[in-house]
Amino acid sequence: MVVTTALRNIKETGYPLRAHVYELLSRNVVSLAFADGLMVLSITASLPFQNLFRRSKGFLQWRNAGKWIQSLYQVIWLFIWVEWPFLLEWTWTAQVFFALHTLTFLMKMHSYAFYNGHLSETERRLHELDTPERGASMDKAVIYPRAPSRLREISSDESSESDQTEEEAKKKREALEELRNDLATELTSPMGNVTFPQNLTLHNFADYVLCPTLCYELEYPRTPHIRWSEVLWKTLAVFGCIFLMTVVSEEFITPILADATIRLRQSDFISDKALILAESISLMLFPFMIEFLLTFLVIWEYALGAFAELSCFADRAFYSDWWNCEDWLEFSREWNIPVYNFLKRHVFFATRSFAGTQLAMVMTFLISSMGHELIMGCISKKLRGYGMFAMMLQLPIVAIQRSRFVRGRWVLNNACFWGSMILGLSAISSLYVLV
Repeated sequence: MVVTTALRNIKETGYPLRAHVYELLSRNVVSLAFADGLMVLSITASLPFQNLFRRSKGFLQWRNAGKWIQSLYQVIWLFIWVEWPFLLEWTWTAQVFFALHTLTFLMKMHSYAFYNGHLSETERRLHELDTPERGASMDKAVIYPRAPSRLREISSDESSESDQTEEEAKKKREALEELRNDLATELTSPMGNVTFPQNLTLHNFADYVLCPTLCYELEYPRTPHIRWSEVLWKTLAVFGCIFLMTVVSEEFITPILADATIRLRQSDFISDKALILAESISLMLFPFMIEFLLTFLVIWEYALGAFAELSCFADRAFYSDWWNCEDWLEFSREWNIPVYNFLKRHVFFATRSFAGTQLAMVMTFLISSMGHELIMGCISKKLRGYGMFAMMLQLPIVAIQRSRFVRGRWVLNNACFWGSMILGLSAISSLYVLV
């Protein structure tokens, strides 16, 4: 494809590559790098916030005003950095990169702040148990989910009689000791090398920023050293994929969309416009699928892999075999494991505690769809809601696929998944650009 495209371009223009996309990629590079650095630097405000909330003895504790101050900062932070590219009138390529990076670091900041806020409250409760006669809370200790499937509660025995026997007093002491041990364990990393608040340092925060994960932990498993050959090859692969994406976009997507736009403006009949839209979707089925697969490779295989190697991050499970999915719920779990883990930990579990499982699932999909809608808005400079509607439509589709009439038919479900994936990417992109 690259060779034949280069030969055709030489014949038509005298140059092997067209310059339009490369002009888009090269524009705004300096301002993009400067703004991106400021954006990443601005999330470090969470570190002094956490130290302040931890040391506070009253109103500014995490459980009181702390979590609301952090949430307000995140809302203002997101509004500023989403609006920034529009104010500077960047190209859509710069906007998409910056929007993706902004959402990534919003999730990183949220996970860091809310996990450490939980740990500061755990530490406070542990200190209160030193003087239980002052009314220290004996409520159940909720263990923060370190993995999406981990959420358990530890109960403590309480006496219901005012006159306690010696045996009852012994049971109460044992319950107190068990609760103390559970709280102390929660403040220590699973590998036992880091204990809260030893992690509230700039070095620990910077290390977390570089690690290819969206869920903060006190400590991560590490590889013994950096394999620089892996870093080199993955870096080359990143640029190789971007080059291929540029060629596909310049040769097989941009001309079709440009021609369709002109034809739509010249057409007055709805039937003609519908035909033009259908033709555009048909012509871009293959190019958009190629772009999707290359995007998957460049992010989850090569870019995250390179950062994992540079940070000696041992957990390289960034995706699973999503191409074998039977339904969209399975796809959401398998194709982007870091984001799935974040949503499961910080949205699903947090919502399920007061809203139930079904509503928590709906809220998780809604927040995810809003993020995708933002990215499509940056590309097309339009907020139409097509992508958001398509993502929310996955929930009733999953219900049908898991019904007794369809469940277990793997070939049928996998074929339907791929058919809707190939058609959906082209259709949604065409709708955003042309309608």
